[in-house]
Amino acid sequence: MDASANTKKMMAERVDTVSSGPGVYLMKNDEGLVIYVGKAKNLKKRLASYFKRENQTDMKTGVLVKQISQFDTILTNSEQDALILEANLIRKYKPRYNMILKDDKRYPLLRIDITTHYPNITIARKIKKDGALYFGPYASAGSVHKTLKFINKTFKLRKCTTQSFKNRARPCLNYQMGICLAPCCFEVDPGIYREIIDEVALFLKGKTPELIRQVKQDMAHAAQDERFEDAAQLRDKVYALEKTLEKQVVVAKDMMDRDIIAISRGDHFSLITLLSVRAGILSGSRHFPFKETMADDSELVGTFIVQYYENAPHVPGEILLSVLPDDHDLLTEWLKGVKKTSVRLYSPQRGEKLALMAMALNNSAKEREEMEIQGRSRVDLLFRLKNRLGTRNVPEYIECFDNSNISGTEAVSAMVVFKNGKPFKSGYRKYKIKTVTGQDDYSYMAEVLLRRYGNESPDQMLPDLLMVDGGKGQLNIALSVLKELGMDQAFDVIGIAKKDEAKGEIRDKIYKAKRSNPVNFGRDGDLLLFLQNIRDEAHRFVITFHRARRDKKLRLSVLDSIPGIGPKRKTALLLHFGGLTGIMNAREEDLCAVEGMTASSARAVLEALGQGTSS
Repeated sequence: MDASANTKKMMAERVDTVSSGPGVYLMKNDEGLVIYVGKAKNLKKRLASYFKRENQTDMKTGVLVKQISQFDTILTNSEQDALILEANLIRKYKPRYNMILKDDKRYPLLRIDITTHYPNITIARKIKKDGALYFGPYASAGSVHKTLKFINKTFKLRKCTTQSFKNRARPCLNYQMGICLAPCCFEVDPGIYREIIDEVALFLKGKTPELIRQVKQDMAHAAQDERFEDAAQLRDKVYALEKTLEKQVVVAKDMMDRDIIAISRGDHFSLITLLSVRAGILSGSRHFPFKETMADDSELVGTFIVQYYENAPHVPGEILLSVLPDDHDLLTEWLKGVKKTSVRLYSPQRGEKLALMAMALNNSAKEREEMEIQGRSRVDLLFRLKNRLGTRNVPEYIECFDNSNISGTEAVSAMVVFKNGKPFKSGYRKYKIKTVTGQDDYSYMAEVLLRRYGNESPDQMLPDLLMVDGGKGQLNIALSVLKELGMDQAFDVIGIAKKDEAKGEIRDKIYKAKRSNPVNFGRDGDLLLFLQNIRDEAHRFVITFHRARRDKKLRLSVLDSIPGIGPKRKTALLLHFGGLTGIMNAREEDLCAVEGMTASSARAVLEALGQGTSS
């Protein structure tokens, strides 16, 4: 009997000793790592399905079961406790074969802090239990900014930051344009302001038709009272809301809030698609890809429901599912505890709801197919890049470095990472140059490469390909540093140089070690474009870092050099005007209005910033 068969026999025998009560089980590999966490109403029966069944009905699950060397069980008092414990353990161990909603990409939300009298709307990335209202999540930063722009233009809420709101001495341009009530400077009835907040909340909840009816009633009352200017403003608001409504797709006649969750399985990965319907209008869609898993569709959908709705800003009253989980009664009870009102889990069989599910399934299948095509395209590109560059490995993990400075001051460097052909932003790194004085790009590069690769640890991720911006010179520096570290055979290195248009060059150049001429890409221009995109991303990242450091130093050094402006006055000025730009645009009387400032100190600030008058 081979080792794996013997291990399975031992675990099958151990199953006989397991309780038949509810609980959670943890599957481990031969290294003791947790690779799967599951829950069960009957632990013995569930584990027996893994280890006492001669042939797994699901071939993939059978393959994964062979990787299990041991298991642990945790008994719970109830199925509800098992549900919560399973979610906590998945978060803790992040098992390879569980479905895990990634936290590295937080979708944007809109936040309204209703605990204050005059809240503004801000963009947030995480829901906190702070008493604020959250709306979303939105599929992209572009969509949330577009929504925020419409709200700021249509509703008279303040647009300024909380700090600016507290310290503002006179109304801003938004008040002059009639799109802000300026509660920063005038007495505004909190009740009236709250009515505007309620309107915005209706709009963000997708209840635009109801909001339009309310605004039309207000418009009619204003006209009846001969407040024609107010009526005209309300008419413009109705027009703006109706224009947005024209772009929205009505998918359900009952005008209810519901989510539709559909799953699409594939050979390489699977996808869960969530469509959000608010007041009968399709308000958004999101897709959640996941790879290998030991769970069947029923378990997957149940796990998704717990992970997604645990911190969701809104739980609708009805959730349509392509597969109804076996423990849907338990999930319904759990959702009721989250929402504080009843929630229905439902797998539609006919009518309008079945049509909604068909739309979700179709969207899920098409999105998965597109992802698979894109994935195959990236794999093909990386294999072609390996062949064109002659690298030892397929460059699945690429690191690229770039430097930035101004005449040798505030010198910085940065590294960007591309993983499987896509930016891997959690791998990005910033470096302040510490050991080099003056302008010396080669020394900058040597320092950061020594810092990046000189402290190698056993678990450190090394690239398949290192790219440095700067051509032959920077390439030779990189090769020299890696040789000094004994890592010259660890991975391949290339340098990228901009085209010299004065010499008639039409393409950027890629240089390799022990080769004087740049690589000829021939018809594979897309490979060069891919490398250029990585270089451009590194350049963008390092420039952003350098500007932030330069602006901070400028802001501090300019104010520090003004006679009579000490730490307290400097802090007061920066808080009041929101930064150096606001101070530069201020008048003498504005500066004098800041606590601790005098007429003489205000004039000193204006003169130092080039705003003062000469005698």
